[in-house]
This record gives sequence, C-alpha cells and structure tokens, in this order.
Amino acid sequence: MQNANTMILTTTPTVEGRTIKEYKGVVFGEVVAGVNFIKDFTASIRNIVGGRSGSYEDELIKARTQAMDEMADRAYALGADAVVGIDVDYEVLGPNSGMLMVTASGTAVKLG
Repeated sequence: MQNANTMILTTTPTVEGRTIKEYKGVVFGEVVAGVNFIKDFTASIRNIVGGRSGSYEDELIKARTQAMDEMADRAYALGADAVVGIDVDYEVLGPNSGMLMVTASGTAVKLG
C-alpha cells in the first residue's frame, strides 16, 4: 500500500519504466531551523583549526530530511504516487545568519 513513507522521490523528470498519468501540482516542504550558541562556538573553532563541523552537518541532514518528508506528505495528501523533478535549496536567514532554511520542491504525480 502506498503512503508518504514509500513514495517515489526523484530529481529526474520521469520515473523509469513508469508513465505519468496525472500531474497533481507543485509541492513544497520548508524547514527553518535555528542553530544554537554551542554549535556556533564549536563551528567557529573548526573554522580556525580546520576540519568538518559535525554539528552543522547533522543539522543540515536533519533539516533536509524534514523538508523532504513534508513535501512527500503534501504530495500524498494530493493522491500522488511520486514526486519528480525535485530541487533542494538552502538559505541562511535572520540576524547573523543564525537560521537555516531548507526548501524541497517538486511535481507531485500519479503514475500509471
């Protein structure tokens, strides 16, 4: 049984071996996440000594996953089987760029 957790999500405009029967519309998932002081401090040290910032990477992964899940939920609510042509964008917002916004968008479709 199809649900938002098993929905096909792809950056391609089609699903190989399947036909798009109906376009349900463009769907979005947006997440705005704040980054706390401890992560900022840890990241600033990493900037000085070099290396990757695991705390920021974890926040980025979490926000991207939430945006994709939200987009899939919205597509499912429209009766879609898949979301094609997915694009993920990242922006920083707020004072001192303290907020991370992740937006996932694509076209919800019904497959034949």
